[in-house]
Amino acid sequence: MSRALHEPPLPLFTPDRAEDEAILAAVPDRLPSYIADHRMRLRERFIEGGAQAMPDYELLELVLFRAIPRQDVKPLARLLLDTFGDFNRVVSAAPARLTMVKGVGNAVVLELKLVEAASQRLMRARVLHRPLLSSWDALLDYCHTTMAHRETEQFRILFLDRKNVLIADEEQARGTVDHVPVYPREVVKRALELNASALILVHNHPSGDPTPSDADLSMTHQIVDACRALGLTLHDHLIIGKSRELSFRSSGYL
Repeated sequence: MSRALHEPPLPLFTPDRAEDEAILAAVPDRLPSYIADHRMRLRERFIEGGAQAMPDYELLELVLFRAIPRQDVKPLARLLLDTFGDFNRVVSAAPARLTMVKGVGNAVVLELKLVEAASQRLMRARVLHRPLLSSWDALLDYCHTTMAHRETEQFRILFLDRKNVLIADEEQARGTVDHVPVYPREVVKRALELNASALILVHNHPSGDPTPSDADLSMTHQIVDACRALGLTLHDHLIIGKSRELSFRSSGYL
């Protein structure tokens, strides 16, 4: 039987909230004309000028139109931005955090998580099965899209073949706001299972500052030693901050 049939559903929703608060409220069968006209104008502007022609709150409104079809979503869009800071942080916020915002329920969370999943998949397609060392900018874009706005640390490993083509991208661990547990033995064990020849380590700093900690440096050097003993190459360790990244190799740590 196919793997898809056994995959558990993504934990997008809290169990007690079946619908958005806004949808549960009594709403008219038809939109007032001023709301309908506003929605039409936003859609036309997006079609004509793309996302760059719109501020964050209007782009977020477009996403919310499908989730809340019969109400003005501008107040909710502004509330989400006030709560999380910008469009990227809204889309990447954890479902449990999103549903703490008044007016957000399953339908809104679903639309936001679809946008996040689509953006990550598009960025991942630019690096998967390609030589990473010659696609470095695309790799950094992917890492920032996937990790820069997370509120807790995540540790990922990119596994490469002998031609430095990406063969697997796996999350190895999740941690707290300032720590993620990493075990060098498990890192090299997984590389051998995948028949990888080289690795790139990636983790994020939710604080926004990509400066490596003493623990980051120690862990990286342990993985370097483990890789060297087994004939593997550690190309780099990237720390992803909010707006910039740090490369261990470029910074002289490797």
